[in-house]
Amino acid sequence: MMHSKIEILPVSLLESEKPTIIELKTLAKDLKLEFGWHYLLDLSWMIRNLSLINEQKIIDAGAGTGVMQWYLANKGASVISVDRESRANLSRRFRRRFHIEGLRDSDLSEASSYSTVKGKRSLISLLVDFVDMLSVNVESYSEHKQKKGSGEVIIYNQNLENLEEIPDNSIDAIVAVSSLEHNSPDGLARVVAELLRVLKPGRAMLATLGASKEEDWFHEASQGWCYTESTLRNVFKISSDVQSNFDQYDRLFDDLRRNEELKNNLASFYFQSDKNGMPWGEWDPKYQPVGICKVKAVN
Repeated sequence: MMHSKIEILPVSLLESEKPTIIELKTLAKDLKLEFGWHYLLDLSWMIRNLSLINEQKIIDAGAGTGVMQWYLANKGASVISVDRESRANLSRRFRRRFHIEGLRDSDLSEASSYSTVKGKRSLISLLVDFVDMLSVNVESYSEHKQKKGSGEVIIYNQNLENLEEIPDNSIDAIVAVSSLEHNSPDGLARVVAELLRVLKPGRAMLATLGASKEEDWFHEASQGWCYTESTLRNVFKISSDVQSNFDQYDRLFDDLRRNEELKNNLASFYFQSDKNGMPWGEWDPKYQPVGICKVKAVN
């Protein structure tokens, strides 16, 4: 039986969850995706704490086009991919490999017409698709094609505060990979309440956010909040008798700053802007990731 927990994510996950991390890296490479600087910690921690995946209905909250939804679909889950940014024109590199549909008609355009201009495909979209097709490794593509029937991704372009198409107590699990921190403390509370509404009693919501030692603060570069243990306990309704490792905050942060694997493998997008979690690709973590496992009470 799962229990609620709150845990700053240690860099030791890179070693203890190595098989999962290798699998995630392989999938991301096939899909031409890159990881946020701490995402391998976030993802491996979540996957370790998911008790069931196959044939489960799972919400990926704030999913974008991130790797988690595709990983879960490969493992046989029915994933409701929620994000306030539209994915109606989702790239063919995802559509070719997975069963994908929209929760509503407006959530996903028809693959044959989403990049048309007066009924004709634009030259740019044709070239993008052609280059994408050439870059797909044949062996890898065949493997994905064989697995296409295992799960599905259901696109739902919606604000997380209002999941009106999803019934109460209908979801087996919820994951939120470094997405909920883009809400203010008040907004975060509303989002968590809405996610818990749709979650089945006794099931878990797994979320990773930015951790702060002494006070909630806003990291301007990444446009995300960093939350104290007390704020996280209050928002996620995690009682004081649930232990955490926040008492090791400084040691864990030192371990993170010194980690060469994360430092030397920053995604290319970090070097292109100062509007991200690692401005201009300079290794200088200002916060560390924390994982929340909230198990919904059984009434």
